[in-house]
Amino acid sequence: MRILVTGSAGFIGFHLARRLLERGDEVVGIDGITPYYDPSLKKARHKILARNTGFSEHRLLLEDFDALQKVYANGFDLVYHFAAQAGVRYSLEAPRAYIDANLIGTYNLLEVMRRNPPRHALLASTSSVYGANAKVPFSEIDRADHPLSLYAATKKATEEMAHSYSHLFQIPVTMLRFFTVYGPWGRPDMALFKFVAAILADQLIDLYNYGNMRRDFTFIDDLIEAVLRLTGVVPPQPADQPVPVPGDSLSPQAAFRVVNIGAGKPTDLEDFVAAIEAAVGRKARRNFMPMQQGDVPVTFAGTDLLFELTGYRPATPVSEGVPSFVAWYRDYFRV
Repeated sequence: MRILVTGSAGFIGFHLARRLLERGDEVVGIDGITPYYDPSLKKARHKILARNTGFSEHRLLLEDFDALQKVYANGFDLVYHFAAQAGVRYSLEAPRAYIDANLIGTYNLLEVMRRNPPRHALLASTSSVYGANAKVPFSEIDRADHPLSLYAATKKATEEMAHSYSHLFQIPVTMLRFFTVYGPWGRPDMALFKFVAAILADQLIDLYNYGNMRRDFTFIDDLIEAVLRLTGVVPPQPADQPVPVPGDSLSPQAAFRVVNIGAGKPTDLEDFVAAIEAAVGRKARRNFMPMQQGDVPVTFAGTDLLFELTGYRPATPVSEGVPSFVAWYRDYFRV
């Protein structure tokens, strides 16, 4: 199949593109290689993908409609839209980047898809859309109307825009709400990357909310497996929809569904740090800090819908996933 992956030099997009290439698909990757974090890491990911003759790279921002339109000219069988400005905390410093990348960029992609819809479009969202929901685990049919950061607000807006385009132009869409993804080739702005770097340099690690945090850490290989399985579960058009099952987020007005992808098992931050200490072989020096603006104390994915649709649940524990990242980090940075 001919497949478009936006954000192909990013953490998740890279892993997905590599799996698609390994199974023999033709992958067209779009990435702006922005300097939000070290571009050399993004370039290294693309260099690996380029070893496969089925991969072609287009370095552009989705905000550039004319350039995007040229890449999309002949259409695609599948579209995976993972390009975005990520990060809750950075949205306090550079809010415009989130409007440009997440809203305008996604709008442009939806516009080109309306003229030549793929068989299935899978778009990345985030657990941050749930805000500080007190009800756990978070279910896809829970209200998600009170975002606590601009990042979360733009990702929720992405979901709403995609729903409208799905309804108006019959584009089958699955929104993927990711929960704290980690693993080899991960992002330098994420806790695991920062903690490992700090511990190896004998520097303090910052623990917000005085360490009283719980996250539904999702190992990258598990997430990619879930995404690939969901690819074959195309939301049906309204006229073809069966009687909905309880808990299904399938829209009655569009071929549109939201699905959580998480481990379904929150880990205390202190337990996560302990797993890092064990993998690195050193103790961390902790700097306890108050909760940051826009952050939430807990994320917890309900994974019943994912299992109902695919028969799969992510299962890699942090005791296995963290050492995998540490091994990659030591090899990549030669430490």
